Amino acid sequence: MPILKEEPSIFPATLLDMAAAESKRQWWVAYAKARQEKSLGRDLFSREIPFYLPLIKQRRVVRGRKQTSFMPLFGGYVFLYADEAERIKTLATNRISRLLTVDDAAGLVRDLQQIRTLIASDAPLTIERRLVPGQKVRVKVGPFMGLEGTVLERRGEMRLLVSVNFLQQGASVEIEDFQLEKLD
Repeated sequence: MPILKEEPSIFPATLLDMAAAESKRQWWVAYAKARQEKSLGRDLFSREIPFYLPLIKQRRVVRGRKQTSFMPLFGGYVFLYADEAERIKTLATNRISRLLTVDDAAGLVRDLQQIRTLIASDAPLTIERRLVPGQKVRVKVGPFMGLEGTVLERRGEMRLLVSVNFLQQGASVEIEDFQLEKLD
């Protein structure tokens, strides 16, 4: 049972599907102050400013009791899709230490859509940092069909790494090699 109910992690729910339609807005990556990601998400939700904060379930045993909480996949980062006025309102929350501009918006949206698909699968994810180049692949069968990523090997198991290149971070999931096809 979760300690707290899951909070909105994306606003509006169709943000990653409609983001290319509006031209007056642009993508920003907000680097939140320490442990302020979810509070920033709540502030953006209440102000109706479009954002995406990838959250994953984290289960642990504390004093013999199982607890589930929702933690940011990328610690410190919230993805913001805002115009200039909304950007200023976001800075006024006093929860941001840096605001980074995104040059390749289409690439970021594609990466975030893939991360959203991984999270929605409810498969156990491992957070991967400081990505290194590896074999690029596409999943050809199974629940992750169509996702593109990099093959990693961790403790003798094959994993598919789906990354957000802008952050040089990503998440990986265990996968079998027969499910993958090599990209050229």
